Amino acid sequence: VQVNNGLMKVTAGSLDVHPTEKALVVHYEVEASILGEGGGHMLGERKEGQKIIRVKSLSPSTDVGALAKKVVEECKLIPPSRLPQVEQLLYYLQNRKSSPKKEKRTVKPRELTPFEGLELNEEASITRVDEYVELLYEGIPEKIRGSALILQLARNPDNLEELLHNEAALGALARVLREDWKQSVELATIIIYIFFCFSSFSQFHGVVSHYKIGALCMSVVEHELKRHDVWCEELRKKNKSAPENGSLRRDQEKALRKYQGLLAKQEQLLRVSLYLLLNLAEDTRTELKMRNKNIVGLLVKVLDRDDEELLVLVVSFLKKLSIFLENKNDMAEVDTVERLARLVPCDHEDLLNLTLRLLLNLSFDSGLRAKMVEVGLLPKLTDLLGDENNRQVAMRILYHISIDDRFKGMFVYTDCIPQLMQMLFECGEEEIEAELISICINLAANKRNAQLICEGNGLKMLMKRALKMKDCLLMKMIRNISQHDGPTKALFIDYVGDLAAEIRAEEEEEWVLECLGTLANLTIPDLDWELVLKEYNLVPYLKDRLKPGSAEDDLILEVVIMIGTVSMDDACAAMLAKSGIIPALIELLNAQQEDDEFVCQIVYVFYQMVFHQATRDVIIKDTQAPAYLIDLMHDKNAEIRKVCDNTLDIIAEYDEEWGGKIQSEKFRFHNNQWLEMVESRQADESETYLYDNDNDRTDLFYSAGTHKTLDGACRKTLDDKDVFDQTSSSPGRPATAYGFRPDEQPFYQYS
Repeated sequence: VQVNNGLMKVTAGSLDVHPTEKALVVHYEVEASILGEGGGHMLGERKEGQKIIRVKSLSPSTDVGALAKKVVEECKLIPPSRLPQVEQLLYYLQNRKSSPKKEKRTVKPRELTPFEGLELNEEASITRVDEYVELLYEGIPEKIRGSALILQLARNPDNLEELLHNEAALGALARVLREDWKQSVELATIIIYIFFCFSSFSQFHGVVSHYKIGALCMSVVEHELKRHDVWCEELRKKNKSAPENGSLRRDQEKALRKYQGLLAKQEQLLRVSLYLLLNLAEDTRTELKMRNKNIVGLLVKVLDRDDEELLVLVVSFLKKLSIFLENKNDMAEVDTVERLARLVPCDHEDLLNLTLRLLLNLSFDSGLRAKMVEVGLLPKLTDLLGDENNRQVAMRILYHISIDDRFKGMFVYTDCIPQLMQMLFECGEEEIEAELISICINLAANKRNAQLICEGNGLKMLMKRALKMKDCLLMKMIRNISQHDGPTKALFIDYVGDLAAEIRAEEEEEWVLECLGTLANLTIPDLDWELVLKEYNLVPYLKDRLKPGSAEDDLILEVVIMIGTVSMDDACAAMLAKSGIIPALIELLNAQQEDDEFVCQIVYVFYQMVFHQATRDVIIKDTQAPAYLIDLMHDKNAEIRKVCDNTLDIIAEYDEEWGGKIQSEKFRFHNNQWLEMVESRQADESETYLYDNDNDRTDLFYSAGTHKTLDGACRKTLDDKDVFDQTSSSPGRPATAYGFRPDEQPFYQYS
């Protein structure tokens, strides 16, 4: 087409359906050229565009073929050769299920309500934008009217592209907002809403940032929150002066109505401002700028409001921010958990769910978990276990709380454990949810919780399901229950045979580990371990697993602990000694000498065996165990030193030769320490004398009953019957590091 002194060429491009409406989208390219005097091509420019062809009359009964022909005839951009494609696209639109426009957020600002004194009797037109812009150069009422008409256009996404290219309109709106936002809440709300419409699409964030609308919104929010503090203070003063007559009472009611009116408009402004900021926070660099301007403090302050839609938005924003450590720390400093606690529970389903998810993010911090317990969230979260929609999130928060030993015991005072047990039993033969079994495992590590779990037929039901399904995690829970002394441990007598029967080489190592660990915890007096080992032929299995590398370290360690437990039985200890277990333990000790847990438990086995006459001679005369114990008696680990000292005391009492070696080694060690102390004191020129008085001298001589270390503490020998705080009739074992090994993380399986 020739236009004046040039040519304009329109080329049809791709053809597609509109993503949300019943419409076709035709893409085209316009190429404009300026011709010279001789008709030659001088200057050209290309511009892409699109045309939307709405087919609102399209229905299931429409003749698609006829409609396609009509579209091709009326739209010159579509050549007749594309008729089959048009027909195919219309057929797709005819059968496409209608769906609402996709929102970028789970929450959206409420529709703007008509402002007082604002009446728009006309429908805005995109062709009259310049007229509306002229109103922005007049008074506040005209500015409100002009911006409201532009807002009508901006709320239609199809108009945003054209408004984007109208720099005069956007510049005028930004200028009015910057200059007049303090003068009119209505005007500020409308203009921010216009830019919010742009911020809903990532490709338009550049224009919002260009006019610095985000920074303006931060200033608006901060200012409005300060204004609210002033209003509240004024209202408090009026309420404080108790009205004694009708006139004062009427003034007070009038002030309250005025406050409520101002509050409604202010919350509308806060809502649209914060939503715009939330959209812009998609860019982490922009979010960092907001953080530097105390966005967290402003949001947390809004949590005191009662408007549920505003709260939904604020909690969503805080939830997004909480995934970054710096923001989480900011939330910890401004009492976020205390303010969130009042929202749990609440009638607004979305608000409750978002609040719980925010608390879940915060619960990864141990200090904030403690705060949650402090403000009384534990019973509230427990009550939500019965809410199908929020059960999973509530359970995850409870799981995080259950990690901390300080709070495990507090679950006793809630209805949590009975509910968890009910959920376990309702699983039937289905796999137990990771969140459910995780929290049960943690809670079972507390003695009082374990007693509650075992009430009634609790333990019986757990054992029945675990053995039937070979559920490793459920057996881990049972293993935790079995570690507690008291009435619960006696309940396991009925299941010793069932557990022993599972300890076979054919079974999975993880399953055997849990069953073996449970058995090893059963330090029950008068339990005939010799009969158990013989009946289920466990000695060959235990001996075979003591070989370094024969299995995972956790399983080997549990075998050692099991040997220590069964060695409490005199006959059982003798049987193990005859089977060649002790050399195997020494070999394992050499291989695992850097692992304190292994060393401690192996030494404890030696301690148990020297307790019995039948095995004492084997340990002392037939093995080099005493020599290894002497090497370990000055180990850095206090628990290992404690086990070694008590074992060597027994050996020294029953064997004079080893007793002399042990005494000599103790003297040598203490003498070296004494010499080092003397040398260090001589090096200190400020001290004239080595000792100030006789009471400071270290006693390096040993009596029959006790001996002293350099720090003056008395260590008792066997005669005092205070080894590991146990009686000679029922010796116990040192506490294991089960569940607390330094190379393992707490059990945390759900994604």
